[in-house]
Amino acid sequence: MTSFNIEMLPAAQGDALWVEYSDGARTRRMLIDGGPLTGYEFLSECLTRLPDGDQRVELLVVSHVDTDHIEGIVRLLATPRNRWPIEPKDIWFNGYRHMGGQELLGGREGEFLSALIHQRAFAEWNKAFDRSAVVVPDAGPLPRIPLAGGMVLTLLSPDSGKLKKMGDRWEKDVAKWEISPGDLDQAWAQLATVQKFHPGEELTLGGDDLTAKLQAQLKGHDPSDANGSSIAFLAEFSGKSCLFLADAHMDVVCRSIRRLLPVGQARLRVDAVKMSHHGSKNNITAEFLNLVDAEHFLFSSSGAIHDHPNREAVVAVIEGADRIPTLWFNYRSEFSELYEADSLIPGARYRTRYPARGTAGIVLRL
Repeated sequence: MTSFNIEMLPAAQGDALWVEYSDGARTRRMLIDGGPLTGYEFLSECLTRLPDGDQRVELLVVSHVDTDHIEGIVRLLATPRNRWPIEPKDIWFNGYRHMGGQELLGGREGEFLSALIHQRAFAEWNKAFDRSAVVVPDAGPLPRIPLAGGMVLTLLSPDSGKLKKMGDRWEKDVAKWEISPGDLDQAWAQLATVQKFHPGEELTLGGDDLTAKLQAQLKGHDPSDANGSSIAFLAEFSGKSCLFLADAHMDVVCRSIRRLLPVGQARLRVDAVKMSHHGSKNNITAEFLNLVDAEHFLFSSSGAIHDHPNREAVVAVIEGADRIPTLWFNYRSEFSELYEADSLIPGARYRTRYPARGTAGIVLRL
């Protein structure tokens, strides 16, 4: 029996997504982001569940350099490779060598991760893209990447323009940390001094249906260059599908979806959407809701720091969905529990799914 499961790990305000898919004979896996360090224990615990002798992960995606997505991966890869709890066959991450020829990198953590991958997993770095940038081309078909076992990924974000903007931002970020942009040896040396990435004491380095009022509340414009550089994609397996949107900007995602749609088809029908930017009102638009027909909407956030998910974004999903949507939250918080009571009323316009009380993290089985 086939399966396609998406686990939103407890990652505080960030993302750490563990995906398993099976053809009935063998289970394969993807890891998308690692959350901030404050959630690393949950990522580590998840990885200890892997059976002995089967640490293979078909794809590790580090969507972009924001700390609530990247810190856990830096921590994970800071151990010697022969002690990694996973064996990734491909690692998608856009770093210095993918910034359109600019001698730039991306934020201190971006420098650190680039140095780690360069030293320990260069052969697997953006392997499906011949070690070039993971980027949507300006013209032609969208990149479709088959993974072992029948999973197919269609890249939606970033485009070249967003990567170039991120390059400019990264140059400014690394300057304040006294790292020369693009100097991986220097980044490697500085990483050795940052205790939070060392495991223990050991130094391991070596819709049209929306109301006018609601549409006005949806900004749909995220000014963050880091978020705009997010790797986002459509994952399809055995007749099931999910949009993994990281913190991607909606203008790029919507352009890609329009390119993906067959002639005469107005909407992309998928089973699930992992909402962009943890349900921020800045990363959802009426255009997106009009382009996508989904049943399950996933919100990854504890509500810490940025009060996600924003009420405007959640209400937009409820009002804009064609089908009765199911809202999935990996935490119970004051920002997610607002929707539980009304979802339990007979004839409710939506359903909700939460972790058991006293726990965090949730699994959607498509």
